[in-house]
Amino acid sequence: MVSTFTNYQLISRDMQKSLARTASDPVVARETDYYLKNIGNVKSIDDLLANNRLYKYAMKAYGLEDMTYAKAFMRKVLTEGIESKDSFASRLSDNRYKEFVSAFNFVRYKDATTSFEQAQRGTADKYVRQSLEGSVGEEDPGVRLALYFQRKASDIKGPFDILADPALLQVVQTALDIPQNAMGGSIDAQAAMIKRRVDIDSLKTPEGVQRFLQRFTSLWDVQNSTTSSPVLALFSGASSTGSMDVDLLMSLQRIKLGGV
Repeated sequence: MVSTFTNYQLISRDMQKSLARTASDPVVARETDYYLKNIGNVKSIDDLLANNRLYKYAMKAYGLEDMTYAKAFMRKVLTEGIESKDSFASRLSDNRYKEFVSAFNFVRYKDATTSFEQAQRGTADKYVRQSLEGSVGEEDPGVRLALYFQRKASDIKGPFDILADPALLQVVQTALDIPQNAMGGSIDAQAAMIKRRVDIDSLKTPEGVQRFLQRFTSLWDVQNSTTSSPVLALFSGASSTGSMDVDLLMSLQRIKLGGV
């Protein structure tokens, strides 16, 4: 059996080729072609939410596929924008929502929003990367986690960024061989432990990320069965079972109110 580290290396060594192969997949290519041809016609939040095909594409691109059903929630996210630190998206510790609003900032740019690169090719590139990670994750969940960590590592500013992201936290716990029961106690205590054991600055360089992921993938193969690990749940911002209103979804998100 090929190891998780070997699989990760094969994909990441020439990421552009890996992304090109994913982009040429018939389903990915068809959806991307439709998105790029039609997103420019979207002039408002209502337009985006009304075109389910474009909306689903955009949500997947920003890692929010599990929240596609929650249109009332996403309407609130988009309507309040990110101009104020008190806006809904700004108070959510999950940065995926701020990234989504940044690309579709109808509050600031009005009907010109989808004319910008971030909403067009930038979103399409993110969709392809998400598709790549999801596809390889079906065969080896550890590779999906490694690719996700590689993509997000440069955004990690401190231990709270890791704690706020279940997938990042899983990688860190595995790489450092931290048992689940060791993550008890207050959020400050958990942050202090991660700060002691993770050299955040080293994750700013490709070499540092590579060394960290070598540790992760080696231990992942020892600790996990690649056929049974429930990794998909780590990439979900909230439960997708049933129908939930905005107030309940707010309670499921970790809200920043004057800090973490």
